[in-house]
Amino acid sequence: MATIALSKDGRCLATFRFEDRLRSGAREAVAALAEAGFAVEVLSGDREGPVRQLASTLGVPHYSHVSPAEKATYIASMGASGRKVLMIGDGLNDAPALVASHASMAPASAADVGRNAADLVFLRESLLAVPQAITIARNAKRLVRENLAIAVGYNAIAMPIAILGYVTPLIAAVAMSLSSLIVVANALRLCGDRRRRQRKDDSRPSIPSPQFVLESGE
Repeated sequence: MATIALSKDGRCLATFRFEDRLRSGAREAVAALAEAGFAVEVLSGDREGPVRQLASTLGVPHYSHVSPAEKATYIASMGASGRKVLMIGDGLNDAPALVASHASMAPASAADVGRNAADLVFLRESLLAVPQAITIARNAKRLVRENLAIAVGYNAIAMPIAILGYVTPLIAAVAMSLSSLIVVANALRLCGDRRRRQRKDDSRPSIPSPQFVLESGE
């Protein structure tokens, strides 16, 4: 907590106290990421006291008084060691770190330069968007691989039959359209997974409790 005094002619007129608070969903998001095997760190340019208090609340290690260049260097060094870093930041000085990371996210309330530097911008204030985005990305990757396997398998079966002359132009057109429909239908499963996850999240108050850097904001 920071205290600022307003004075006139050496006489104190008023004092103001400012307290840093966690962003909505921070605890649940960190718990979900830790459960998924991610290492979470707080990297901030703020003073040691507030950063330590917030990091202690989340139960994660922290680094304070870090300049924008030091943030980018720190993340680049982790990338050089083989780690894939996801950086989340909303401050003006987070842009170099967002660019240096393997992937980056920023809230819609972030500075313009931060939103432009981030790979993904989430519209809600809650940090629960971070584990949700990771889940969607993993599911999308799985479906892409499945569609690739379906396409290769389908053509591996259909091509020899077509070469042997057992397929008429009409059958070939129908078969080609059918293969496209199968791939599209399989890809649409991603929407179904998202709706099921949303219903599951809505049915409970919160989520039970590579390298990830969580920016506390400066």
